[in-house]
Amino acid sequence: MPIRVMLVDDQALLRTGFRMVLAAQPDMDVVAEAGDGLEALEVLRSTEVDVVLMDVRMPRLDGVEATARICRAEGAPKVLILTTFDLDEYAFSALKAGAGGFMLKDVPPAELLTAIRAVHSGDAVVAPSTTRRLLDRFTPMMPSSGAAEAERSEIGKLTEREREVMMLVAQGLSNGEIAARLVLSEATVKTHVGRILTKLGLRDRVQVVVLAYETGLVRAGGTAQ
Repeated sequence: MPIRVMLVDDQALLRTGFRMVLAAQPDMDVVAEAGDGLEALEVLRSTEVDVVLMDVRMPRLDGVEATARICRAEGAPKVLILTTFDLDEYAFSALKAGAGGFMLKDVPPAELLTAIRAVHSGDAVVAPSTTRRLLDRFTPMMPSSGAAEAERSEIGKLTEREREVMMLVAQGLSNGEIAARLVLSEATVKTHVGRILTKLGLRDRVQVVVLAYETGLVRAGGTAQ
């Protein structure tokens, strides 16, 4: 089956452009569109969608809150954030809410298509340069909280190897790169990543990255503690 994509943006012309790019792909099908987050939630009640391309700044209900509501639902589609603004604090909030990645609207079509396929497969778009800069910029500004302390305590549940894998995931390495670095098989790395997600109650690799930054496991610049 083709990847069922929904376009959510308050600019109809942009939706048209994205639809034309996606329609040319044999493995993608634009099944729905919406002009804001509220309309997107209404459409999703009756339409099966695999990946949502979500704008951030929209009237009525913005992309951050819409993403949070979508990702709370069981069996929810994956969300890929698209924004005009680099280093957008709203996009950071959307990643925390469960979005599978963050890209700029002027991304080359080939990169956008690759990102959609990656998010759909569950191998989330973890560290394109924009996401890296986003985390570097905004994580240090976030006040420490009891929640962050609790999350740091949760990381203590990980084995030494799982913690090591988590730090490499947070630095943007793929399973293959982690396997080469730690002299493990890719299957073993994938198992470790799955256990990390389960133990920490995380949705995907993007949330691993965000958590690692927030708890200080990885510093701004992507360096391990």
